Amino acid sequence: MVATALVPSYVKPGCTEMCGNVMIPYPFGIGPNCFLNKWYAVDCNSSTPYLSALKNLPLLVVDLKDQTVLVNVTMSSGCQNPVSNSSQLLNIDLGDTPFLFSKSHNKFIVEGCGAAVILSNGNALTGCTPTCFQKPVSYRRRDCFGINCCQTNVPYYMKTFAVNVTTSSRQMTGYKSRSCVSAFLEAADSYVRKFFPGQSGVGSNSLVPLVLRWTLTENDISQRSCGVIKTHKLETSNDTLVSTVTCHCQSEIEEGNPYLGCQVTEECTKCMDTWGYCRYNESNDGVRNFYCDHRFHNGGNKSSSSRAIFLGVGISIGVLILTVTSIATYKIIRRTKEKRRRKRFFERNGGLLLKQQEAGKEGLADKTNLFTSYELENATDHFNENRILGRGGQGTVYKGMLTDGRLVAVKKSKAVDESQLEQFINEVVILSQVNHRNVVKLLGCCLETEVPLLVSEFVPNGTLYKHIHDETGEVFVPLNMRLRIATEVAGALSYLHSATSIPIYHRDIKSTNILLDEKYRAKISDFGTSRFISISQTHLTTLVQGTIGYLDPEYFQSSQFTEKSDVYSFGVVLVELLTGEKPISLTRFGETRSLVTHFMMAFEEDRVMSILDEKIVREGAMDELMEVVKLAFRCLNLYGKNRPTMKEVASVLEAIRTSNMSSMVLPDFGKVKCNDGEEEFLILSYCESTSTSFM
Repeated sequence: MVATALVPSYVKPGCTEMCGNVMIPYPFGIGPNCFLNKWYAVDCNSSTPYLSALKNLPLLVVDLKDQTVLVNVTMSSGCQNPVSNSSQLLNIDLGDTPFLFSKSHNKFIVEGCGAAVILSNGNALTGCTPTCFQKPVSYRRRDCFGINCCQTNVPYYMKTFAVNVTTSSRQMTGYKSRSCVSAFLEAADSYVRKFFPGQSGVGSNSLVPLVLRWTLTENDISQRSCGVIKTHKLETSNDTLVSTVTCHCQSEIEEGNPYLGCQVTEECTKCMDTWGYCRYNESNDGVRNFYCDHRFHNGGNKSSSSRAIFLGVGISIGVLILTVTSIATYKIIRRTKEKRRRKRFFERNGGLLLKQQEAGKEGLADKTNLFTSYELENATDHFNENRILGRGGQGTVYKGMLTDGRLVAVKKSKAVDESQLEQFINEVVILSQVNHRNVVKLLGCCLETEVPLLVSEFVPNGTLYKHIHDETGEVFVPLNMRLRIATEVAGALSYLHSATSIPIYHRDIKSTNILLDEKYRAKISDFGTSRFISISQTHLTTLVQGTIGYLDPEYFQSSQFTEKSDVYSFGVVLVELLTGEKPISLTRFGETRSLVTHFMMAFEEDRVMSILDEKIVREGAMDELMEVVKLAFRCLNLYGKNRPTMKEVASVLEAIRTSNMSSMVLPDFGKVKCNDGEEEFLILSYCESTSTSFM
């Protein structure tokens, strides 16, 4: 039977395929019944396509293979109205659309004299600071190399993002004529070369090409037309995974739109008519050139068929002999390869760096317990997704059980690169020398796997953030318990700053990095960005790292991290405990969106009691509350030299807590069991103060 070649179609029957010089393939479409749903509707005006559901964004390219679209957006710039010392320049939200800002096809660009950070859901994702020249520098954006312009990658897929820009006081006062800063997301070089202007100057306004990833569900795809369905998990900045499915042709010799049905190429149809094998070569730009191979099927020629049979028999005998020979040496080769693999991973994952750091610090030699990959795979059920405790910027944490019955938390780092490797080894070395009941205990690590693993004690009651920001309203943390947690965290930080052999700065204190054990005792975790500080040093100069809302403004401006920067971050946690509010509010606007600014303004206007958590205010310990408020105000002083040390903070909190416990009166509402079996009033601090624990 002779095969018939069909012309592949990229649109539904009766629909327009092109708008100007842009192809509009299904699931996108022009006109009624030509697109999947309203999000994929395209308007063609004056030979220019627009995505009507996204405020008529100009559409440049639709890529079915990568499931992306290239659109034009207006670049927001601070050069029309020069930015203040710190302000938000841009805020884009895709809402409930099926689109995401692509992490792999976009870059974050900053132009001008200043710094910018891209945020998602209140958390800083990435940012950079250009080197500022006195005179503007002309350059091609795709060659942005750091002078008056810098660029960085985007770490996550995003549904919404905002851009915060900052100009130093020197630039604001000394160089007003060039104090503008532009910061924006744009498509990576492969797209920019075709769709972006070649030259740029600081503060220019223009259209910027931006890549969006579109997502589909299995219900959106026709099973009859789609040959192969693949599911992808896209990691977003709020520690969740967005699922999407893609459709592909079933055979490599097919072409067309897989969402409508693929057809065998015309070249391959003719080849099969002559009993040949259809093959192809793929060029660097992804274009396939098909050709016909008749070496084994020459029009049914019997001699050619005989040669093919003899060749097949010969290959089979050779494979059999090779298999028999391989079995004899298989175990030796496997053991050798496994040993080399473990050694290669150990060296690549920083094993030698770990040994060097331990050797360079007295008392640390051989203190780190090295687990095998087999132990940790069994402990975590082969890193089952059901065992995930949380995801962070540096890796994923799994719950596990060792063979001796101990519960552990196993932190699996992300893909190995130089910066993450240094952070991982840094965390291992720091936790190896820390021995404090309010710091998560390191049990060991594994370096013989593809990515390094960190094993620490399991802390069962989750993060402090989860308890004080409980949206169900079922959890109430009383004042005395909040004071105890604050006192324990302050004591642990005081220990890190002054009681260890070498001072340690944590550099990322926040309520999500404070865990609560079975007795609701606080434990500080996540030392991935921490640093040892020589006793003779007063500060640490680094690229700015941390979490928006907790970041010391003095550190953000100078890039010099001091022990007082940890004090500032602790002050934010203290205000969280007092108010029950998040560091960045989603309901307040303007300056008061920041919890610190909201608190400082209320304190200075003598109305601070109005913003405190009404539940702890009703407990009646007004004197103790005001003492904690004053302490938080001191910790949040804009000038680090005016803040107290963590040792002083811990001492003051201990005195306030002692005073509160001595004057504590039991409220008369509800009852609950403490662990001694007797019924007492519903207040966690009572169970604690009577040497029992809440059940």
